[in-house]
Amino acid sequence: MSRKHKHITHFYIKCMTLFSLFFIVGCSNTKYLPEGDLLYVGGSVTVKDSLMKKKDRKALETELKDLLRPKPNKQILGLRPKLWIYNLAGEPKKQKGTRYWLRNKMGEAPVLFSKVDLDYNASVLRNFTENRGYFKSRVSADSTVRNKRVTAEYTVTPKQQYIIKSVIFPDDSLRISKIIAKSHRRSLLKVGKPYDLDVIKAERERIDARLKENGYFYFNPDYILAKVDSTKGNHEVKIRLVIKDDTPVKALTSYKIDKIFVYPNYSLTNDSAVYRKRNITQYKDFTIIDTAETFKPRVYDRTIYFKKGDLYNRKDHNLTLNRFVNLGTFSFVKNEFKPSDSIPNALNSYYYLTLLPKKFIRVEVIGKTNSASYTGTELNLNWNNRNFFRGAELFTASIFGGADFQLGGVNKGRNIYKLGGEVSLTWPRFITPFNIQGNSEFVPRTKATLRYEYQKRTQLYALNSFNTSFGYLWKENIRKEHQLNVIDITYVSPNHVTPEYLADIEQDEALRRVIEKQLIFGPTYNYTYTNTMQKRRKNTIYFNGELDLAGNLTGLITGANIKKNDTIKIFDVPFSQYVKIKTDFRHYLKLGKESELASRLIVGAGFAYGNSNTLPTSKQFVVGGTNSIRAFRARTLGPGSYVIPPTTNNNYTPDQSADLKLEFNTEYRAKLFSIVRGAVFLDAGNIWLLNADPNKPGAEISKDFMKELAVGAGVGLRFDLSFLILRTDLAIPLRNPALPDGQRWVIDKIDFGDSSWRKDNLILNIAIGYPF
Repeated sequence: MSRKHKHITHFYIKCMTLFSLFFIVGCSNTKYLPEGDLLYVGGSVTVKDSLMKKKDRKALETELKDLLRPKPNKQILGLRPKLWIYNLAGEPKKQKGTRYWLRNKMGEAPVLFSKVDLDYNASVLRNFTENRGYFKSRVSADSTVRNKRVTAEYTVTPKQQYIIKSVIFPDDSLRISKIIAKSHRRSLLKVGKPYDLDVIKAERERIDARLKENGYFYFNPDYILAKVDSTKGNHEVKIRLVIKDDTPVKALTSYKIDKIFVYPNYSLTNDSAVYRKRNITQYKDFTIIDTAETFKPRVYDRTIYFKKGDLYNRKDHNLTLNRFVNLGTFSFVKNEFKPSDSIPNALNSYYYLTLLPKKFIRVEVIGKTNSASYTGTELNLNWNNRNFFRGAELFTASIFGGADFQLGGVNKGRNIYKLGGEVSLTWPRFITPFNIQGNSEFVPRTKATLRYEYQKRTQLYALNSFNTSFGYLWKENIRKEHQLNVIDITYVSPNHVTPEYLADIEQDEALRRVIEKQLIFGPTYNYTYTNTMQKRRKNTIYFNGELDLAGNLTGLITGANIKKNDTIKIFDVPFSQYVKIKTDFRHYLKLGKESELASRLIVGAGFAYGNSNTLPTSKQFVVGGTNSIRAFRARTLGPGSYVIPPTTNNNYTPDQSADLKLEFNTEYRAKLFSIVRGAVFLDAGNIWLLNADPNKPGAEISKDFMKELAVGAGVGLRFDLSFLILRTDLAIPLRNPALPDGQRWVIDKIDFGDSSWRKDNLILNIAIGYPF
């Protein structure tokens, strides 16, 4: 037997031995049970109904099974590892230590059959089915014992489901009844649909929300009674919605807004609502109680949507509260409405606002590593002022520095250092020549930024980078977000270029673009849509689109669009002219309570024209690394099938970048135990040049670009520490576009027993957070 096969054989023997030991020990869980008790391993529900469609019957069985209590010990591959850990740890002698941690944090106590109430579960199932319109359902319960393990079996025999025959809304002369009746087209109760108590409750909530938009502040859903008549018709019900007779008069009255009081320095510990006359400032419809004059009064005018005389409505109520929270200057926001003492059927509105500290310092220390074998750290020091000009503006001044070291590999000694600073000012409004008012619960913002960064690559070159931008950020709602920079200027200047790097340029002309002076200016736009915060949805998506336009208007003015041979310069620097588009689409499919399938598709394209022959290096696309195609080291993949010539004298790996990008990733994620989650993933993609480069054969896009896709796969562990997620992914290449056509699939070359193969192909990625 070869050495290779011996390694593989030993590996499998160890795996099978470990699995068998785990299985045997797992089977012994029942020997630790209390005397006379049994281990409860779960329940099943069978619905017996010949009229119900199989699909509907299975769905009902799933819903009913979720109602059973208690839940059995969690299983993985038919085993109960948390219960095994609990039994293995034994009874700890003190409330700390390894044994206590294993038993109470990693382990899980056995779920005993003595804790299972069959009759109670049967009544829960009966109530649920009847609330779904299966009146007079019968439920029976039984149990089966095998090897000290018990399963509970419930059989539900429902009668024919009742459907809604008619829905009648209040028809008296009261104004509130007319409002309810007018909204009948939006009713959740539909004739012909099954009777469902949950839908009736939701309909009462809908009516209440409708009334809240019409001034009925004191109304609530409990004042609506749904009278259900099931005595007439064949398995049909008539539903009549009425307002209860004992509903208070104030709940039947609509209210307007009278006075509006604001307390910007409200304290949760002291009764700051008590004020003296000298503390009062009157501004438009607002009475402001603030001796310190913390904010300019117009801040409240832009934030509070109620005005004196407005009819109360919940939309403006919630909108105002959300905008106060989104200002970012208050730690606590409280709102009260009280009857006016001067006007009948009117409310006084009170806003109690507790300030966050105006000035604060935040320090961030970051440790990082990537698949190119760089390991480093970064320090960020931020000073913030939350109310810079008394208009809730946020001023931030930052200094940062970092270093990335490569302790091995071809880039050994080519360390990267960076140092810089940034100042930014954010206004909680649109600053434009036009009067634009946002009507979202999220405060629109205007942001100006000035940034400088010095980056040095040891023994190669250094870059000075300056950037300034001015733009707008706004949210339509919780799902849609926009960012528009009307001014975005970047200037890059090289420094300390070494003779060694200049010599390398003679062999690879593309390296020259890295150290060329760059002047990039133009608008950028970014749009994001996501519904991933809706945890109950089975399918959720994330979409981000970016548009980057550089030098377009300047090209028209200077004539750069039509001058083919002359490069036009500004301050003796050629300005860049291009159009760049990038889209990032992600889909999340929930497979279970603790598992999902996550997928991502990235498509990007950049087109240089006029005053530029190529995209600036900083704007080109790259692939590979911890958040990309993880089986290839960062920035080393592509373009296309291009391979760095082996005759080059470079003793480092230059970054590879291009004009076009296509990338696809998918991974299965599941919780294993405690804070540990596992993943199995597949990545594919590449980058290409838009035009052929004689110095990079095979790098340009062609009709056979699909044959140049790189493919990698792997497994990963993610440790959810609540405040961050530590990710470790181990990947191997399955397809390498740098190899000759016909030899690019390398699955048959996988050899875990070969140390040289492992060194070249096992790529470990360590990162913070999920890759997408």
